[in-house]
Amino acid sequence: MFKSKNENNVLYKCTVRLLDDAELLECEFQPFHRGSYLVEYICNQLKVKEKDYFGLRFVDHSQQRQWLDLGKPILKQIKDLDPVLFSFRVKFYPADPFRLTYQGRTILYQQLKRDLRHGRIYCSIGEAAALGSLIVQEELGDYNEEIHTENYVASMNLALRQPESLEKKIMELHKKREPQQNPREVIDEFLSIVSALETYGIDPHPVKDHRGSQLYIGINYSGISTFICGKRSQHFRWNEVQKINFEGKMFIAHLSYTDASREAKKHTVGFKCSTNNTCRYLWRCALEQMLFFTLPNSQNAAVVSGGGFFSWGTKFKYTGRTEREILTESINALREQKLNYSSSNKRKASSVPATPSSPPGDFEQIRYSSLPRSTMSEPLTYSKVQGGECQNNIVVYHGQAYEDKDAPMSQFACLEPVSEESKLIYSSKLGNINLDNINYYLRSDDSLVYSSPLSGVPTFDSETHKHKSTLEDPFSTVSQNDFHKRSMAEKNIYRSSKTRTSENVIQQNSANSAKAIRKFRFIKAFIPSVMCVVIFMTVFAVCVIESESNILRRIRDLPEMVSFRYQYYNPLKKFMLSKLGIKS
Repeated sequence: MFKSKNENNVLYKCTVRLLDDAELLECEFQPFHRGSYLVEYICNQLKVKEKDYFGLRFVDHSQQRQWLDLGKPILKQIKDLDPVLFSFRVKFYPADPFRLTYQGRTILYQQLKRDLRHGRIYCSIGEAAALGSLIVQEELGDYNEEIHTENYVASMNLALRQPESLEKKIMELHKKREPQQNPREVIDEFLSIVSALETYGIDPHPVKDHRGSQLYIGINYSGISTFICGKRSQHFRWNEVQKINFEGKMFIAHLSYTDASREAKKHTVGFKCSTNNTCRYLWRCALEQMLFFTLPNSQNAAVVSGGGFFSWGTKFKYTGRTEREILTESINALREQKLNYSSSNKRKASSVPATPSSPPGDFEQIRYSSLPRSTMSEPLTYSKVQGGECQNNIVVYHGQAYEDKDAPMSQFACLEPVSEESKLIYSSKLGNINLDNINYYLRSDDSLVYSSPLSGVPTFDSETHKHKSTLEDPFSTVSQNDFHKRSMAEKNIYRSSKTRTSENVIQQNSANSAKAIRKFRFIKAFIPSVMCVVIFMTVFAVCVIESESNILRRIRDLPEMVSFRYQYYNPLKKFMLSKLGIKS
C-alpha cells in the first residue's frame, strides 16, 4: 500500500516506433511521470515545437488501440504490457497545415503518406496519381531516363491498392514535373492537395447504423462524418453537436441544427460498435477532437462522463492546450517580434536619446517620490525624533513643550492621522494629557476648576480667585470660560467615540460568534450519520432475519437476503455466541 522511496527512482524502459516503422526510439520514464513527459521528450528529440498536435498510441491487453493520456501516470495506463511499445502519430490534424513550422509539416507529411498507404485517405484515381507523383519526386528526385527505367514505381508502396494503371499515371506525372524542385515546395504542394480532401485527418471507425448497414465514422477538425463505400454520406459540424455520450455499444451524438425553414430542431443519432471497449474508445476520440478544436482554452474544459447506465463511472478530463490557445500564442509572438523590430528601427533612426536628461538650473531641486500618496491624508507635519513628539513645529520633549522653527522636514515629516478619534488622542499626547485622568474641582461659588497632570495640583488665590499651577499652563492664553467649554466638548467627543468603539467591538464579537455557530464540520457531521445508518441497518437486518412475521416474509425470502444470511449473518452469529459462551 505504501511505497518506499526507492520505488520512485526505478526506471522503466519503453520503445517508441516513429512514423517510419524502421525508426525506433528507446525511452525511459519513472513511475510518477505522466503521459505529457514522454510526448515532450520525443518532440524534443525530433525538434518539433508543435507538440500539442502529436500523441502516442498503444494496444492494451484487450487488443484495443488507445491514446496515451497526457494527464495520467504512464505506468497506470500500460498495466500488463510487456514489452511496452508506443507509436508516435499525429493526433490532431490542423485545419491549415501551413501554420506549422517546417519540421512540423515534414512530420505531418510523413503521417499523410502513411495514411495514403494504409487506405485511410479516400480519393479519386487522378488525386491519388498526383499525390503519388509528389511522393516519388520527394524520395527519388527529378526524373532521369537512365535511372528510372521500366516500372520503377512498382517497388514503392504508395497506396493501399496500387494497380498498374495507377502506377503508369504516377510515372507520367513524375516525368512532367519541373526539374530541380525544392523538396520543401513538393511537401507543401502535397499538403495543399490532401488538406482539401474530405478524408483529411480521418481515422475510420467501423460501426453499424440503425438498419444494420456497415459504415465508417471519421472525426477531424470540422466535425463527425460517416462514410459508405469511400464516400461521405453524412457530416455533422461541431457547432451542431451539443453532446456526445455512449451507452454500452451505442455511440450517441445529440445534434441541434437549423433546417431550410430556419427552424431550430434537435436530433439524436446512434451507431453501434462491435464491443464496449471499441465504443468507449470512439467516444473518447470524438470528445478529444471536439474539445481541441472548439474550446477557447483548456481551463474551460470540465470533467465529462459517459452518460448512460452501462457507462457509469467512465469520465474524461481534457489535458493540454487547445488549437485556439496555440494560434493565439503564435500571433502574440509575431506581434511582439514586429513591435521589437519597429522600436529598434525607430531608435536607430532617431537622434534623440532614449532617456531624458535631468532638468537644468533651478529645476535640479525637483525630485519625484516613488511612495504612494493617500488622497485621505492631510498635509505633512512633524513626527517623533529622539524621544520627542511634534505637531505644527511644537515639540514636546520629556514633558516640556517648545517650538522649533528650524526643524528639518526630512527628520520630522509624517502623515497626520485623519480620523477624529485619532486626532483627539494625538492632540492629548501633544499636551501629555490623559483624558481619563481629567479632574474637575467644585469651588465654593459653584464654578468648576480644571486640573490635568501637566498643570500639577491646582492652587487658588482667595482674593483674586485665579488659577495657579506649579508648571506653566500651555492653555493659559485661553479664558477660563472658553477653556471650560472646550474641555467639556472634548470630554463628550471622547465619550461618544469610546461608546462607538465599544459598540463596534460588540458587533464584531457577535458576528464572529455567529460565524462560529454557522461553521460546518464535515467529519463531525459525517461520522455520526454513518454510525446511525449502520446501527439502523444492523437492527433492521436482525429483525428481518430473526422474525417469523408474515409481513417480513417477502423481504426475508429475497435472494439477496438469503445469501446475506448464509454467507455473513450466520457465521457472525456463531462467532459472537461462542465468544460470549452461549451455545446455539
